[in-house]
Parts: sequence; structure tokens; C-alpha cells
Amino acid sequence: MTIDLVFILNALVLLGILVSAGIAVFSEKTLTSVIALGVTGAFMALEFIILHAPDVAIAEAAVGAVLATTIFVIAVRKTTKKGDEEK
Repeated sequence: MTIDLVFILNALVLLGILVSAGIAVFSEKTLTSVIALGVTGAFMALEFIILHAPDVAIAEAAVGAVLATTIFVIAVRKTTKKGDEEK
């Protein structure tokens, strides 16, 4: 029984999704959670490419990984004080 390369790649991407989502949920810092959520979106886009859904992958990369992360980072930067970021 041989394990092919696509199975290994799929397992690594799924592991990346789980790890980055866990960091997003359990992180103490808001900015770290937002960045981890963007990484989760990037891994999801990669998974959609592996599953041969390029249209969904492009939408996930554009909205989930880039646009939402940018909006969240701007919102966090505008709503936190300078001293709160180090905590």
C-alpha cells in the first residue's frame, strides 16, 4: 500500500487549517487571532485548489485571506491604544 503525494499534501494542508484555526481561537492577542484567521483562509484556498475548485479558491483567497484580514487589521489598529498592543 503506497501513500501518494496528493494524500500527503492534503493531510499537511488540513493540519495547517487545524493549527491556524486553533491559534485564531485560543490566542490572547486580537491581532494574532486576526492574522491566524487570514492564514486559515489561505490554507482553505489551497485546499480548494487541491480539490479542483479553482473558482472557489480564488474567491476564498480574495475575500477570506486578503480582504477580511485587511479590514480586521485596520479595525484592530484603529480601536486599540498604543499601550494595549504590547499586552
